[in-house]
Amino acid sequence: MTTSTFDYVIVGAGSAGCVLADRLSADGRHSVLVLEFGGSDRSVFIQMPSALSIPMNMKKYNWMYESEPEPGLGGRRMHCPRGKVLGGSSSINGLVYVRGNPGDFDRWRDEGAAGWAYADVLPYFKRAETRREGGDEYRGGDGPLATTYGRLENPLYHAFVEAGRQAGYPVTEDINGHAQEGFGRMDMTVKDGVRWSAANAYLKPAMSRSNLSVVTHARATGIVFEGRRAVGVRYLRGGTEHIARANAEVILSGGPINSPQLLKLSGIGPAAELKAHGLPVVHDLPGVGENLQDHLEFYFQVASKLPITLYSSMGLFARGLIGLRWLLTKKGLGATNHFETCGFIRSAPGIPYPDIQYHFLPLAVTYDGKGLASEHGFQAHVGPMRSKSRGWVRLASADPLEAPKIRFNYLSHPDDLAEMRACVRLTREIFAQAAFDPYRGREIQPGADVTSDDEIDAFVREKVESAYHPSCTAKMGAKDDPMAVVDAETRVYGVERLRVVDSSIMPSVTTGNLNAPTIMIGEKAADHILGRPRLAPSNAPRYEAANWQTAQR
Repeated sequence: MTTSTFDYVIVGAGSAGCVLADRLSADGRHSVLVLEFGGSDRSVFIQMPSALSIPMNMKKYNWMYESEPEPGLGGRRMHCPRGKVLGGSSSINGLVYVRGNPGDFDRWRDEGAAGWAYADVLPYFKRAETRREGGDEYRGGDGPLATTYGRLENPLYHAFVEAGRQAGYPVTEDINGHAQEGFGRMDMTVKDGVRWSAANAYLKPAMSRSNLSVVTHARATGIVFEGRRAVGVRYLRGGTEHIARANAEVILSGGPINSPQLLKLSGIGPAAELKAHGLPVVHDLPGVGENLQDHLEFYFQVASKLPITLYSSMGLFARGLIGLRWLLTKKGLGATNHFETCGFIRSAPGIPYPDIQYHFLPLAVTYDGKGLASEHGFQAHVGPMRSKSRGWVRLASADPLEAPKIRFNYLSHPDDLAEMRACVRLTREIFAQAAFDPYRGREIQPGADVTSDDEIDAFVREKVESAYHPSCTAKMGAKDDPMAVVDAETRVYGVERLRVVDSSIMPSVTTGNLNAPTIMIGEKAADHILGRPRLAPSNAPRYEAANWQTAQR
């Protein structure tokens, strides 16, 4: 066994861990170690944006987690990809940059995360970002994370936004700015045609510093405690056990599956569960691994009358040309994630801000790339944003190398199915608008005959997919909340010198994709860890639909 000593030991080089590695090592005063079980992200499949479905389905880059059979989905086991590579899930995700709705963060504050309201977090979103079109009151102009818009060359992108307008919804200039609600362009984490993961944005520039060490192929197996004080991390590398000691703090950034698992393996979690696996209890913390939340979505697919979709580019030869052009120039269809327009709408009157999200794609295909449609078509990924179902992550055994058990309990709350029915009916109405008249063929999925509540429910149970946004399994909350795991400074309750900084500490899931808010969490937590003053709160105004109490749009 070998022992090394650092000021900070970070477990996980994912979206938040990369941010911390950069920010904690920046002034040269602290030694920082990052432990990552995956390896290098040097792969054309990771770096080329349009290849996103390939690394997402490779064991080399993905932990390949699966849920337990989900009772609400007829016993289906759901794929739960998690990044196992430098950059973590930001290296295998769909590259979509959505911060969330201002109302999400005000809700976090109300749920016990003091100091995490929208006014508090907006400055950290700005600090993280360089937007290609420049910064403003809402957007960053000089941060590490590059964001850009697609070129919108396919007319179907414009048709989708125009159809939303014709259906009576607003068109928004910037879903990450003043108004999320409405239809408009979708940002992506791409710089000069390359995936701008947290590894490219934060970790690699910092790796030239002598005070930052990054160890790959390192499997963290437990936190080392002296009494209730975290003093290091045990990890396996090449069959040998190592201990990395931390003079200041241990920080878990393994994500919403691995962080609660490591806490439990180390004796922090629900006492009964730990004892059942023969694990010593360092601190009984019932919220560890509970409160699991995610977004479910289905693909609303329509055949295209005109051969203008990406279907023409799906053959081997066409894909080879796209790849070659990208390798030579970093341009063309290889340089986009193809999610270039989107929408955020409210499902019913009385809902103050959007609870349905759309990603539009000028192709009919499944997200895992396996279910390619056999014709020209287009689709919207659509699903509710604030499901009331709650799941869990629990140990399968005391063996740190055994995957934990994951159950989302999808559709276990009756409101979730009601929201899914709204998704089907509202989307059908949008695709029926005049903007799609030149293109609209038959409805491939769900199918025009799927109209009753029972038919829609059956379709949803059979065809719905995860949007891959697991979160909230080590939630931030007030000291008197028995299910809170960390305080508003990301410190784990009941022990010393241990923090969790990743999407597991979200009190509740945000309205949109999770990469942007997870990077923000890393940015803000860095100031807490270093004891720096918070960035001044923003007073930028936010949009609220004037008629939300009485109208759906």
